[in-house]
Amino acid sequence: MPAHGRAHRFFIAAAGLALMLSALGAAGCRKKAAPPPRPPPLVTVGRAIARDVPLYLDEIGSCVSPQAVAIRPQASGQVMQQHFTDGATVKKGDLLFTIDSRPYQAALDQARAALAQNQASLGLAMLEFARAGKLYPAKAMSKEDFETRENAVAVSRAQIQASTAAIETAQVNLDYCFIHSPADGRASLRLVDPGNIVTANSGANMLTIERLDPMDVDFIITEQDLPAVRRQMATHTLQTLAWLPSENINQARAGELTFLDNSVLAGTGTVHLRSTFPNADHHLWPAQFVYVRLVLEMLKKAVLVPSEATQISQSGPFVYVVKNDQTAELRPVKLGQRHGPLVAVAEGLNAGEAVILTGQLTVVPGRPVRIAPPATQPAARGANGAATSSAPASASAPASGESS
Repeated sequence: MPAHGRAHRFFIAAAGLALMLSALGAAGCRKKAAPPPRPPPLVTVGRAIARDVPLYLDEIGSCVSPQAVAIRPQASGQVMQQHFTDGATVKKGDLLFTIDSRPYQAALDQARAALAQNQASLGLAMLEFARAGKLYPAKAMSKEDFETRENAVAVSRAQIQASTAAIETAQVNLDYCFIHSPADGRASLRLVDPGNIVTANSGANMLTIERLDPMDVDFIITEQDLPAVRRQMATHTLQTLAWLPSENINQARAGELTFLDNSVLAGTGTVHLRSTFPNADHHLWPAQFVYVRLVLEMLKKAVLVPSEATQISQSGPFVYVVKNDQTAELRPVKLGQRHGPLVAVAEGLNAGEAVILTGQLTVVPGRPVRIAPPATQPAARGANGAATSSAPASASAPASGESS
């Protein structure tokens, strides 16, 4: 092979080797180059606040009229007239029904006549006894005749008492013909129409009347909560809130606990309670279901954070706390009760500490975070649901009904 041919092939091999080494060197450089640093996650924060909040029990209750009266006839006869409108509001003493009173009026007149007769008999007996009182001492009348006239006076007086009682009975029976409302309240649909015959004390209702103001609300608590309720009842009257399922707690009515049953219900482990609420506008209605909140006491300077700050892990609830060096700390906490948009923290957090509200999924404990400026943080919701300014300095206020 010519010399120049061998030189040419050597040159080509050397050039190929140089290109391969250059490529391997470039690849090695790329593998050794460090990746660009990951920016800290962007989060929004709020500060834990200290505020007096109630300790409460939430239950479901039922409205109960404090006075429900079943109207039943106490006199037999024909119903002559109805004096109310079905479903009307009636006052105590209002006339409801009239039963045929003619037989009872006749009985009353007869009793009065018997009284007059007995009074006349008493007058005659007393006159004859007076005469006997003059004749007997003069031996002009026997002792037997004197005692007969004395006894006639006593009999006449007893007959007058019996006649007086008969008049009172006849008057009561006559009054039973005019059925009046025994209480203020709302009348039900009538159950007996005029023209029908009713029987006294037969057990059949003519209508019912239920008092609407005030209104009682019955509910139950578990026996585990009974000691706390009794302990607080010994120091003050417990306040109660009630609101309809279609309302929120900001529309709750305030009342007072007025009854605690004397025993635990066997088999259920619950205790019956009752609260009383002013109800002049008839907002609460008998047998209506309501939500009930029994306020036990006020917790002084409880630590509160927005509910979105709390997270749950296998170890329990926690929050991310932003420390002064802008790093995040995973802080286990013990949560208390909710108060509107806030939740109480019983242990693990102090008032004034900054907690992360959004962006927790990208936070690494111990690593830095970026706090979004106030202008880009979401608006917090106030007690009435309206948007309010949400600077990272504080949590939003609880609903007014939650802390009363």
